[in-house]
Parts: sequence; C-alpha cells; structure tokens
Amino acid sequence: MAAAGAPDGMEEPGMDTEAETVATEAPALALNCVEAEAAAGAAAEDSCAARGSLQPAPAQPPGDPAAQASVSNGEDAGGGAGRELVDLKIIWNKTKHDVKFPLDSTGSELKQKIHSITGLPPAMQKVMYKGLVPEDKTLREIKVTSGAKIMVVGSTINDVLAVNTPKDAAQQDAKAEENKKEPLCRQKQHRKVLDKGKPEDVMPSVKGAQERLPAVPLSGMYNKSGGKVRLTFKLEQDQLWIGTKERTEKLPMGSIKNVVSEPIEGHEDYHMMAFQLGPTEASYYWVYWVPTQYVDAIKDTVLGKWQYF
Repeated sequence: MAAAGAPDGMEEPGMDTEAETVATEAPALALNCVEAEAAAGAAAEDSCAARGSLQPAPAQPPGDPAAQASVSNGEDAGGGAGRELVDLKIIWNKTKHDVKFPLDSTGSELKQKIHSITGLPPAMQKVMYKGLVPEDKTLREIKVTSGAKIMVVGSTINDVLAVNTPKDAAQQDAKAEENKKEPLCRQKQHRKVLDKGKPEDVMPSVKGAQERLPAVPLSGMYNKSGGKVRLTFKLEQDQLWIGTKERTEKLPMGSIKNVVSEPIEGHEDYHMMAFQLGPTEASYYWVYWVPTQYVDAIKDTVLGKWQYF
C-alpha cells in the first residue's frame, strides 16, 4: 500500500509558504547580526571615550600660576622660589601666624613680612628669637630652625597716639637725676654690696663687646641685700624672671618702667643695674656684677628699640 502523502512531483500544501517565511527571515537575521556588531562597536568606543575622560590632568609645570594657587596665606610668595624655606610661628598680640620664610633672609626682611601680616610698622617691632633679632643678619646666621617661635612685641601707631607715654618721661627724669648725683657705685647704699667683692661664680665678662643674651639665665650676681640673684628672660611669655634662693618674681616686661646701669669703678667690665618697677626710684630692683657684654641686650630686650623711633 502506498504511503499517504503527496504524489511525486507535487508539493505539499504550505511548503512554499514556509520557504517564503524562511527566505524573508534570513536577511532580517543577518541584518540583526550586523546591527549587533555595530552596537557593540559603538559601546566599545563609548567605553574608550569614558576611560579617556578619566585620565589625570597633566601636571602644571613649575612656576605655573595655577600650580601655585594653593600657597597658604602665611607662605612667603615673593622671592621664595628656589630658596630654602623655614617654618616659623610668629606670635604677636596673643595671635599665632604660621608662615614659611626664606632662611637666608635678614631680620629686616622678616620685619617687612611681619608688617604685611599684622600691620605693625617695622620701626615699632621688637622681634625676638633668643634675644632681639638683628636686622642685618640672616635667619640662618642666628641659627633659626624649622618650627621656631618668633615673638613680636609692639604697638601700632594708632595705639601709641591713643595713650600717653609716662614711661618716656620717667626715663628722662631718671637720666637727669643720674647726671646730678655722684657715681652710683660710690653711694653708701651700694658700697656695702660692692665691698663684698666680685662673686666667684659670676659669669665671665668681655670688656668692650656687645653680645646677645645667652640661652641660659644670667647667674652669680648679687641683689641689694647681698643675696645671690639670677635673671631669666622668658621671651615666649614676654617676662623677666628675677630669682633668688627664696622665690622667683615673674615680671611682665611691659611693667618695667626703666632700666639704668653704670660700670663698677675698678671693674668696668661689670655693671650695676636697676629695673624700675614703679613710678619712683624707691621701686628700683638693683642687681650687681652684670657682665658688660650683656648690658645693651638686656635694655633692648626689656624696653625694646621700637620705643625710640
């Protein structure tokens, strides 16, 4: 029995319809592959573009203004390029200013920097680092190190004009009185101390020299009662410490009205010195056998050159 189906040479119904469907779908499939590849290529390009946008910005060349825009407010921005800088803490009027400053700049240039920060005129500044900072020496020469504290004492012109200056009048009166009197070392009140002779442990003197204050207290001297006394200059607190065996007096330097001194006859390489703590001579605190090389440094540190502008 012959199998049921279409006779040879005849197509079954629906065959040509399926063939047409396959024929029409084949190009569509091919087209879909092409579109898929194109879409993949576009995605790859987008990925590359995205990676390119994440590339770090080129470094600014040295000296470019944009590269220097991050300099702190206290950093020396003028003339500091290529120079060794040192970190300083400038303290004035209970305010600290962190700055970077060229190590080979002078004390005079440092005063100009302080003026730009505080508005305090250089002529009215007393700048201290282990004593007064010399205007003609560099920070390197006076051995300033990174992190050093620079103490500044002084008043603006407006502050000075707003108050009277009885201290100046007291100094002038004291000098006038000194000129009228016999030498201090001959007066009876001082002879009883000076006649004890030079203390064995007094610090050595250098006649005809002027030196900055030493890093250690000045010791081995006598006070008016003949007891041993030492002077410690606390520049960070702007204080003078007068120490004896019994106690230590901590005096703000601004409270000292005047400082007078006179060479000791027969020992001109040592001075007798007084700190005026009140309005009259009765408030003088006397110290004997002060090495002559430190006399000017003591006066400048306590009174400050800025007062004589």
